[in-house]
Amino acid sequence: MFFGITDLGTFVAAALFIILLPGPNSLYVLSVAAQRGVRAGYTAAGGVFVGDTVLMTAAAAGGASLLMASPQIFFVVKMVGAVYLGWIGLQLLRGALNNWRGEAKTDEAPRVVDANQPFRKALVVSLLNPKAIAFLLSFFIQFVDPAYAHPALTFLILGSIVQLLSFLYLSTLIFAGARLAAAFRARRRLSSTANAGVGALFVGFGAKLASATL
Repeated sequence: MFFGITDLGTFVAAALFIILLPGPNSLYVLSVAAQRGVRAGYTAAGGVFVGDTVLMTAAAAGGASLLMASPQIFFVVKMVGAVYLGWIGLQLLRGALNNWRGEAKTDEAPRVVDANQPFRKALVVSLLNPKAIAFLLSFFIQFVDPAYAHPALTFLILGSIVQLLSFLYLSTLIFAGARLAAAFRARRRLSSTANAGVGALFVGFGAKLASATL
């Protein structure tokens, strides 16, 4: 047993699988990198890391229990998150339609996603997901030995592993997104298709969150 972690190998494998599942965080980071390059991509990733840290801390402190005990709070938080994700998606769909029609300025770089203030936007996207708090607590607790004298240390190590895996994955997406940038700039209709696809996914994420239950 390693610092109160009951099965480190299984935890790493499960965490890696979960991180690789597509979601609004990774999609936003990829889109920012495709539009504005590596530096902006890492700025957005920083927002994701801070948001995930807040959620993991809240989970360890009992935030999931609070959401489960108060359906009203859960409803408000999930609806705010659903509206925000849906709004991002609709903005992208509108931009894709304008770009396809040739209404965007010809000297503008194709807009894959709103990349202004990427840290703040990624942080908001990350935080507005109450399901993540409940999930993180239910996931982490399976690998924490209840008899271990310092459970906070166990949660810290588990959280650090998740953040490291997330950093490696997002770094891959950032450099992949940066390579896509040239193709988007050279082909307007390719950019429009990317806009529409990303927008539809964000609308889908919003709808899924709106229907989520604990």
